Amino acid sequence: MEFLVRFETNLPADMPGDEKALLKTGERARALELREQGILRRLWRVPGRRAVVGLWEASDATAIHDALASLPQFPWMDVTVEPLATHPQELP
Repeated sequence: MEFLVRFETNLPADMPGDEKALLKTGERARALELREQGILRRLWRVPGRRAVVGLWEASDATAIHDALASLPQFPWMDVTVEPLATHPQELP
């Protein structure tokens, strides 16, 4: 099942720089793992914002939640998940 995921990360302004750097490094590593597993399919940045739009694939809503919650920055993310259905024009 495919999901359109939109999120914006808002790390606290008073978070120490070294802690932010560790979170960003961990986030990148976890995202690469999710790509290798076929869960994270595509990512796009939203120009002018700290927002991301992504195409994700998981067996169900619980699986997509678990994948998103595994991201190190998840506690600071505002996330919207939309399940996607195949449009009739996409069928062979």
